[in-house]
Amino acid sequence: MTTTRPIRVVLAKVGLDGHDVGVNLIAKALINGGFEVVYLGKRVPTDDIVAAAVAEDADVIGVSCLSGGLGHFTTALIGKLRASDAADIPVIAGGIDEPGEISRMLDAGAYRYFGPGSSTEDVVAAFATAGQDGRGA
Repeated sequence: MTTTRPIRVVLAKVGLDGHDVGVNLIAKALINGGFEVVYLGKRVPTDDIVAAAVAEDADVIGVSCLSGGLGHFTTALIGKLRASDAADIPVIAGGIDEPGEISRMLDAGAYRYFGPGSSTEDVVAAFATAGQDGRGA
């Protein structure tokens, strides 16, 4: 009998943003959806996110920032994942940034971006799809 472990997600707040209500709601929705969630907390450097994702054998990384800089941090994170031979871990970003920065992070390889007003169901579905893609399914 083979057992498949739940999709493992590493979540973190990047930049100087201290507003964590949204990421905590997403964490709760993911847990309720059967995911394993490792929440690293606020103001987490991208190097720490990469290290945790590798150590935790994460299937997906989720980052959040509401104070600007989401595109910058997400793009840097993707670059560091590639440099660490962990480019196969999809990154989902949520928060607020300028349209040009959002396009830049998506062009850099972010799996999805969710802004204010996105439905929790859509976010959870994206993590499920990304988690399966990240496993090579």
